[in-house]
Amino acid sequence: MSEQRVVNQTEHHDGKGPRAFPISADEFFDRGMTLRDYFAAAALTGIIQCAYRNEDNNLILPDQVDAAEHAYLQADAMLAARKK
Repeated sequence: MSEQRVVNQTEHHDGKGPRAFPISADEFFDRGMTLRDYFAAAALTGIIQCAYRNEDNNLILPDQVDAAEHAYLQADAMLAARKK
């Protein structure tokens, strides 16, 4: 059985936070999403829940660009909170 070193979960990649799903060092390093992307995806699901129906029963969704930007702002806040 070959020995595999698991990438340290505190290692950062391009300043975007540690990997959400670390892989062994023997595998290609750039696979998988960053923890920042994982947090943003989780935040985005909550932001999308802010959709509502107007008086004509049309579904009104948050602006996509605003929603994505807010999701990453929330992700950055979660990463900052991890350092405390």
